[in-house]
Amino acid sequence: MNYLNEFLKTIKKNRLLFENFLSLSTLRAMGYIIPLITLPYLVRVLGPDKFGLVMFAKAFIAYFVLFTEYGFRLSATREISINKKNIDKVSEIFCSVYIIKLILFLVSLIIFLLLISFIPRFSSEYLLYVFTFIMVLGNLIFPVWLFQGMQQMKYITIINVIVKFLFIIPIFVFINHQADYIYVPLINSGAYLVSGIIALFSALFIFKIRIVYSFQSVLDQFKKGYYLFVSTLFHSLYSNSNVFLLGLISSNEMVGYYSSAEKLVTAFRDILSPISQATYPHLSRLFDNSKEIGLRVLKKIGFLLSLFALSISLSLLIFAPLIVRLILGEQFYPSVSVIRIMAILPFIMSLTNIFGTQGLLAFGRSKIISKIVVIASLFHILVFVVLTKTFSISGSALAVVLTESLVAILCFGYLRKYIITKSIKA
Repeated sequence: MNYLNEFLKTIKKNRLLFENFLSLSTLRAMGYIIPLITLPYLVRVLGPDKFGLVMFAKAFIAYFVLFTEYGFRLSATREISINKKNIDKVSEIFCSVYIIKLILFLVSLIIFLLLISFIPRFSSEYLLYVFTFIMVLGNLIFPVWLFQGMQQMKYITIINVIVKFLFIIPIFVFINHQADYIYVPLINSGAYLVSGIIALFSALFIFKIRIVYSFQSVLDQFKKGYYLFVSTLFHSLYSNSNVFLLGLISSNEMVGYYSSAEKLVTAFRDILSPISQATYPHLSRLFDNSKEIGLRVLKKIGFLLSLFALSISLSLLIFAPLIVRLILGEQFYPSVSVIRIMAILPFIMSLTNIFGTQGLLAFGRSKIISKIVVIASLFHILVFVVLTKTFSISGSALAVVLTESLVAILCFGYLRKYIITKSIKA
């Protein structure tokens, strides 16, 4: 209870932290409500096979989203949060990041067109992949890292809530038969694109961004995002690539069972995201000023975050059959075992967030994070393939749990070695 009281005092003292937490909670609630509205409808209309195909396409395009983000969601957020009072510096970071993202998008587009032109797996459903690829452009345009770094998340909350709720309507209007699966990614990508355009122009107006850049500033941002890009790239091999890998070695139906379960677990896990996103810029500044104060605040936040995550994990474990029956329907009953195996993930990943993102990364130890992620990714690919071929989708779920556990352990070990122990000695 003492931790809760101290954390609430910290929130009250920092109005921006509270506003961002509230905005991100609203944004996360929206991200939680929309799947609860659309997922039950889509899985019943499309069935496991076509739903699995749509999810496979999304998992494939996620690589291009990741490539164009280039780790800026964390590196640019940190840079802007440190320089938020210097609009000239913020403008320079903003322009430099967009120049790099545009170059990366053009490279992505070329690679994408080559793949869907010459690989039968993609060319046979080329329209599905083209519609899904539009998401890359929408994600590129949306400067979430700017709003997060400036601690003004209320604006993107309003934009996302309005746009994404409006785009729920076309799903019920145009997706009526299994053959309509082709339009699902078009509707989803449309929401990304519209919200991205609105957010970009809002950012230019709200923050008075000017066109300021130089070759050196572009190079600096590229270097600062490099290690985070490497870590997020390898991280995707064990966190976002499961559906894609499963689709390569299994059927669309199995992908449908697994991906629907993963989406539900992710929705519950992401309830914790507002705390993480709101506190990361705050902790970045604290660690930049004082390691001791940063560790003290991290301890308060970490205790509450892990306790809350544990309650979510227990709920998933106990109510998995009921959740599947209500949201997915009886035809998705094989998803129950996947949810129960993955139920521990919210708790494990809260520890990873505390030790890794809020600890090592906020303190500027991005190289260590990259090292951890590379180790975990190589481990995951081997374990995922072996366990999936042996135990099907239950093995896929177990592989994810084992890998996330390894990441949490490594993050804690490095945090203790490089920050906590040195702080105590000092």
